[in-house]
Parts: sequence; structure tokens; C-alpha cells
Amino acid sequence: MYTHKSDAARNESDPGVTSTVVGVQDESDRRLQLVKRSRDLMSSRFRRFLSSIRWSDLEQEMRGLSNYRLSCCVNTLLQTLSATWEVSDLLEKWEAAGVRADSHNVPLQLKRVLAAMRSDHLPQHVPHRDFLHCLDRNCVRLSVQHDADEVFLSILNFVQQQMDDRALALEIQNLYKISVETHLQCLECDSVQTRTSYLLSLHLHLKEDHNSLAGCISSFLEDQELRGIDRCFCAKCGIKTPSKQGVKLLSLPRILCVHLKRFRNSRGYTRKLDCQVTFPETFDFSEIAREGFATDFAQNECKYTLYAVVVHSGSAMCGHYTAYVRHRGNQGWYYADDSFIRQASWEDVQRTNGKYNRPQ
Repeated sequence: MYTHKSDAARNESDPGVTSTVVGVQDESDRRLQLVKRSRDLMSSRFRRFLSSIRWSDLEQEMRGLSNYRLSCCVNTLLQTLSATWEVSDLLEKWEAAGVRADSHNVPLQLKRVLAAMRSDHLPQHVPHRDFLHCLDRNCVRLSVQHDADEVFLSILNFVQQQMDDRALALEIQNLYKISVETHLQCLECDSVQTRTSYLLSLHLHLKEDHNSLAGCISSFLEDQELRGIDRCFCAKCGIKTPSKQGVKLLSLPRILCVHLKRFRNSRGYTRKLDCQVTFPETFDFSEIAREGFATDFAQNECKYTLYAVVVHSGSAMCGHYTAYVRHRGNQGWYYADDSFIRQASWEDVQRTNGKYNRPQ
């Protein structure tokens, strides 16, 4: 505008130029009006766009977790626990106001980090160092490579030990609880000892070559003969005798956690099996292992749907953890490699075999 004013003042004695200046000024006004209308229209459309968004849709992407002092193992467990909405819901019910030394309380820090991972904000890296330092204070050390199954079981133990609401703590444990009956039969006198206990995950032995989940479960439930140095003490015989040991299932959990035992120890040397294991997206336990049910097994529903896979890549001495997780909202698969998150396919999940590879 300053230029326009100076042009008009300078050309007061020159009507010809004045008309030209006025013409330019009118065109400028029209352009300004068009720009203003365009901005108003864009603003209106943007407001309508914002109002049409369901903010839950912004949660369709998983949040990444930065690798802090070799935290890939814990990162993958947090991704799977975040997808386990039953755990998050139970922790949300926990009133932890009376908890002391909260920096040492694993379930409290877990509750906070899971809440951050499912917050309504745009996807971003979640601050989880408080949880990592809390584990470190409870002897799950930072800057040390860990076994995911061991850390997972440690977290469940800390929940039992450190939650002041015993009922909720037991509810969380019961989500994973597999009740079993172990029987030990002496092969000399045929006497049988039975014991009832529970597991929090199925530890399945792998063969050297190709494996299937159904085959591994069937092998887990097969009777095993114990001879030589594996003989057990028989109270009736009074000595260690050859025996036959077996497991029967009394009840199955809501969340079935399976640990594939890929490591072998031989003469002080540990190696890892990178063999392929095929597994379905859904399966009915009663169809693949009904013979493993105890006589008083009473559950009618034994169907399971896969929603998370923790993958170890590397060797027995050094490696890296990643995870495939099914999103609760859109039911799509996601690949989580610390802070790197991307969508994946079911085919990507099926290709996992312990070797380092990202989804295609």
C-alpha cells in the first residue's frame, strides 16, 4: 500500500498516470479479496476436515520405542504388552496412589508407559526410560543382552510382588496361567506320582529341521522316558529308577504364550537353531492336542488367534529383538524394530525364522 500512496501523491498533476495507478490499485484490491476468500475457504474446509476426523483413527499407527542401552528386548515386550489390551485394562483399574518408591515399582511404571503408548496424541516415540531404569533397579540390567522369555516372566513376577491390589495382580497372572498335571511313573514298580502346578508359557522344543506349531505342542505333551543321569527317585523302591514323565492340561489361559526353544547347549557351547517353524494365524487347541487334556479338563472354547510374535535375530551370543504385532483397532499387522515402525503382511509374519530380515 505504501507504494500506491506514494504513486498517487506523486502523480496528482498527471491525470493520465493517475488513471493508470488507480487501475493497478483496483486490480490489487481484487487480488487481495481473492486471496482472502481462498484463505477463508481453505480454513473452512480444514475445520470441516478436523471435525470429520475420528481421533481413534490416529491411533492406527504403533508408536516406536528408541533403543536405549540395548533395550530392544524390552522394547519388543512393551509392544506385545501394549497389544494385550486385557493387561492394560487391568492396570488402569489399579489405584496406585499409596505405592511408595514408585521409581522401583515395575507394575506402576508399566502402567504409565502402556498408557503413553496408547495415548490420543499423534504417533511418536514413547518416553520409556523410566520403565527401563525401574527394571534396572530390580536387577534386569541396562546395557546387557537379555532373553525375552526370561524378562517377560520377570515382569509378571514383579506384578505379583509389587502390586498392592492382590486381586488385580492375580487377574493379570491368570490371563497367562496354564494349569497342568505332571505324572511320574516308575518303570520298575509302576507306582505313579502326580503333581498339580501351573505354567505362564509353553516352552516348546524344536527339531533341527522343519517344525510346525502343532507338531511342537504334540511333542511337548508326549510322555518321555527318563533314564541314566535323568532317573528320578522312587519313594516305593527307595532308589533312583528309570521312569516315564508326562504332562496333562487341566486348563488353558485366555492368552497363550509360546516360547520356541531355539538354543542348544552341548559341551559348554551354545548355538542357535534358525530352522523354520510354520504356525497358523488361528488354531483350535482341541483339534491338535486333545489327547493332552486331563480327564477333568472342562473348557469348551480352545480357539486362539495370533496377535504378536517376538523375533530374535542373530546368534546365541549376540542378537537383536524385533516384533510383529496385530493392531487391536484395524487388525492389521505391524513390524516394530525399536523406533522403526511399518505396516506388514501376514506373509511377512510367516517368514520369520530367527534370521535378521525386515518385511518386504
